[in-house]
Amino acid sequence: MTHSYFDTDNNGHKSFELPGARPHYNPDRPGQVEHIFLDLHLDIPKQSYHGSCSIRLLPIRSGIDRLILDAVNLNIQSVQVDEVAQKFDYDGEQLAIKLDQPTQLGKRILIAIAYSAEKPQRGIYFIQPDKHYPHKPTQVWTQGEDEDSRFWFPCFDYPGQLSTSEIRVRVPKALVAISNGELIDTAEEGAEKIYHWSQQQVHPTYLMTLAVGDFAEIRDEWKGKPVTYYVEKGREADAKRSMGKTPRMIEFLSEKYGYAYAFPKYAQVCVDDFIFGGMENTSTTLLTDRCLLDERAALDNRNTESLVVHELAHQWFGDLLVIKHWSHAWIKEGMASYSEVMWTEQEYSAAEAAYYRLLEARSYLSEDSSRYRRPMVTHVYREAIELYDRHIYEKGSCVYHMIRAELGEELFWHAIQTFVQDNAHKTVETVDLLRAIDKATGRNLAFLFDQYVYRGGHPDFKVAYSWDGDANLAKVTITQTQADNNSSKNLFDLKIPIGFGYSNQDSPLTTFTVRVHEHEQSFYFPLSAKPDFISFDVGNHFLKTVTLEYPIPELKAQLEFDPDPLSRIYAAAALANKGGLEATKALSTSLKNDPFWGVRVEVAKQLAEVKLDQAFDGLVTGLKDKNPYVRRAVVTALATIKTHDSYKAVKEIVQEGDRSYYVEAAAARAIGAIAAGNLDDKPKEEKVIKLLKSVLEEKAGWNEVVRSGAVGGLAELKTSEAAVNLLLEYTKQGVPQALRLAAIRALGKISVGQTPVNLERILDRLAEIAKETFFLTQMAVVAALGQMETPKAIGVLRSLAEQTPDGRVRRYADEEIANVQKHIGSETALRQLREELDQLKQQNQELKSRLENLEAKSK
Repeated sequence: MTHSYFDTDNNGHKSFELPGARPHYNPDRPGQVEHIFLDLHLDIPKQSYHGSCSIRLLPIRSGIDRLILDAVNLNIQSVQVDEVAQKFDYDGEQLAIKLDQPTQLGKRILIAIAYSAEKPQRGIYFIQPDKHYPHKPTQVWTQGEDEDSRFWFPCFDYPGQLSTSEIRVRVPKALVAISNGELIDTAEEGAEKIYHWSQQQVHPTYLMTLAVGDFAEIRDEWKGKPVTYYVEKGREADAKRSMGKTPRMIEFLSEKYGYAYAFPKYAQVCVDDFIFGGMENTSTTLLTDRCLLDERAALDNRNTESLVVHELAHQWFGDLLVIKHWSHAWIKEGMASYSEVMWTEQEYSAAEAAYYRLLEARSYLSEDSSRYRRPMVTHVYREAIELYDRHIYEKGSCVYHMIRAELGEELFWHAIQTFVQDNAHKTVETVDLLRAIDKATGRNLAFLFDQYVYRGGHPDFKVAYSWDGDANLAKVTITQTQADNNSSKNLFDLKIPIGFGYSNQDSPLTTFTVRVHEHEQSFYFPLSAKPDFISFDVGNHFLKTVTLEYPIPELKAQLEFDPDPLSRIYAAAALANKGGLEATKALSTSLKNDPFWGVRVEVAKQLAEVKLDQAFDGLVTGLKDKNPYVRRAVVTALATIKTHDSYKAVKEIVQEGDRSYYVEAAAARAIGAIAAGNLDDKPKEEKVIKLLKSVLEEKAGWNEVVRSGAVGGLAELKTSEAAVNLLLEYTKQGVPQALRLAAIRALGKISVGQTPVNLERILDRLAEIAKETFFLTQMAVVAALGQMETPKAIGVLRSLAEQTPDGRVRRYADEEIANVQKHIGSETALRQLREELDQLKQQNQELKSRLENLEAKSK
């Protein structure tokens, strides 16, 4: 992070708390906000608006003579309380109202604030065509989470206050305005139309929303309630394809959560330039228009379906049950992410849901190992938005799954339904979930929360196995490698099922549950016959990492016969780790024969890890796999095998194409990586650049996925000036946004092998782009600079961190400064060593492959 300091309590992990972090608490409440009414008049060409905000407040105590509201960069014209003008102070961040009459307990007051805003920085966004992007639609949309509503209206801006709300807005007649709740009135006045929306169920300020545009409206329904999709005109078919399962999802979640969908309608509005994937505003979710799928994208893009169910799940977890403070955001984000798993199980299969869960776990594990480790619940941070990370989404999802595994199906859903029913239209904290579990099931899960929620980390298991034929005993030794021998501090205390299985598939696993709570423990299991394989953590319900140290025959049997796809995936990794021809053959067979595509994807990755030439023959058959996810994984794996054969196989896909956009993109990236592996071959490099250039010129398609792949391929050619020149072209304004962002990020990657002159050109371009204000552009610049190995990148990152209004950009910039500092200095010497080591490994691989062939022949 900014300093490469390590937190002693964090066991060698970087600290989540950056300099400037402090404890955050909700403010004292002067009373209960009962209703908020915004009456606004938009001037879209001038990116401004004016109007009034009225707040009805029921005081909680007498004698309050000052009210402090959040309001950032607004022009406050007047403040009235019960129609009497009041004195106020405004410093650009907080509005302090001096009350003529101090509050009386229980006597309502109505605060009316007249105000306006020009070119707001955040909170409300004006999207319009410009000279670079003449076809951009005209839209206005808001984004409140976490504390950005204060940028577009004065309010008590924290999640602990729940009130009803109303928005009346005047827009040009051609446009439609969508907001929370029900449309109670429309009126036309001259060239304008007034929309009046009313939200009768209480919700926090961050979920108040407004979206304005020239949208097509597609109507659906669930049990008589309107379910609507708003998209740019001409994309109606994409809307149905992308969001058409919504009514079924509402039915599914209403039943699972034991509470019927609570709001009068459900609208999903796809907007341009959105800064998130989606936002669960009460009854009106905003989504990025990049989630809209065309027919080909729908082949192997389930991200949209996951996004739709995630935001919908928030209508219960987040909107019906509101977190009292940001530190408890995992309750809503974890459940919304777990609902993606539940929907995958419902719609596809249990195997797919298990694999989805594994990918979520890995996403968290990667943040934990490379970024920082933190408790899921913490109120110490610089800005609340920093909490929105893999710890609360993906780890949160895994924690909900562990609760489900611990309680069993029936009790889990009973507990979740109790939680929802008891807390509907109220605020919740983590302890409320524990209470609901206790109330519904009598079970106290504090032990699980203490280990996974209130402290950082997870167990890292090493599992070894041996068989004693004389005594018919299986011995399993489990080591918790995250803890050292002398201290019990980082140990986990869990009851883990261990199964023993046989290749005769009719016989079920013989399972024993053991308590794992020490640094290293050995267990002995009496069995009637030697097992063919061992399954650690049957069902794979615990969040963990696992290294299996079993003999090769047991690993091969596990890869072939274990009924759990995740156990087969762990076996594949262990086999690849062992290496050798026998492992390669077992993996190649699995890539052909495993019934589940998720296992085939993982086996492809592992085959590339086995440094033997024979791995190529096993992999290349996977290019014919029916499943596009598998073909994509195979192509990506081929990129690590830098031979003439792999070049030929990948080149064919770049030239001939594939039904899947993503496979084509992977091939474009891979061909760059393979060519970069043979840097002595200048003519080949020129051919590859020519090929990738033709992709860039001809393959403009859905969301620029394929052309972004070509940009990724060019970025691999780290010493090529021609590749840099081409990338710089695609960072210009006017290039489609998704492609431009990919090109900006690619500059960082390609910079590390460039001449000083080209390095300066790259830095100049990034410094120029860093001045742009769009969130995604800034994030791309930070990602690019963070990969560079020059002190000058730090200067650009510093100035970006100081000037951006966005907490996420600021945090990433600070973290990347530390990364660049790490890259500089001894890094050059290290890199030379690494390159020499890679060459030795390559020669070693050739020798080993020949040896394996000779041994195989002699047998």
